[in-house]
Amino acid sequence: MSTEFDGLVAVITGGASGIGLATAQTLSARGAKVACLDLNPEVPEPLVGVRCDVADDATVVAAVDAVFAEFGRIDILVNNAGIGAQGDVGANPDEEWARVLDINVVGMARVSRAALPYLRRSPAAAIVNTCSIAAWAGLPQRALYSASKGAVYGLTLAMAADHVREGIRVNCVAPGTVDTPWVGRLLDAAPDPAAERAALSARQPTGRLVSADEVANAIAYLAGPASGATVGTVLAVDGGMHGLRLRPQPS
Repeated sequence: MSTEFDGLVAVITGGASGIGLATAQTLSARGAKVACLDLNPEVPEPLVGVRCDVADDATVVAAVDAVFAEFGRIDILVNNAGIGAQGDVGANPDEEWARVLDINVVGMARVSRAALPYLRRSPAAAIVNTCSIAAWAGLPQRALYSASKGAVYGLTLAMAADHVREGIRVNCVAPGTVDTPWVGRLLDAAPDPAAERAALSARQPTGRLVSADEVANAIAYLAGPASGATVGTVLAVDGGMHGLRLRPQPS
């Protein structure tokens, strides 16, 4: 069993399900003590669940301070909490734009702001943000979601520039369509769930959805001491969707 994270403490938002839970379990298996911040923080041991609403600064500060009080340090922050949105640019009212951007973008800023004083004390500080293929590939019916993830992309690079000289590395992952409970609910709501799953799988060159564990392993790489020279990087975990342009297969 790898012990590369021995002695390190990680905080993961949205850590009770999907990519967040997979990341928490991966880091824990490699030696980290992991706190999962979530609206519903029920997680298996040895993970520690802490209730947190990234849209509420008071709960964010309380949750991050509680993690430090419990473990005496914070070394890794994974900003993973987020929500989806569907439709073209005219589909959502102002209130929904404000809600999604508040959670997906400002929420990352809130948690990062609360964690920075503790990360500055760490000899192995790292922040990893969960971005998306939607930040750099035009996806239909995802205008609001894409805007939020494009902002995460820019935020990641700005944070990396601001904090690299403090010894805090900031990077992000950009997953393709990941086989998570959230995506499962979207598929279940489609008129033909099987056809929708097949279409989403086909648009990734590997011909399948990305697994949460594959994203978790990429996050672990970016968060770990072995990637000390990796800063301001956006790491695609998308089955080749962004970078490859395959020719159609002959019939």
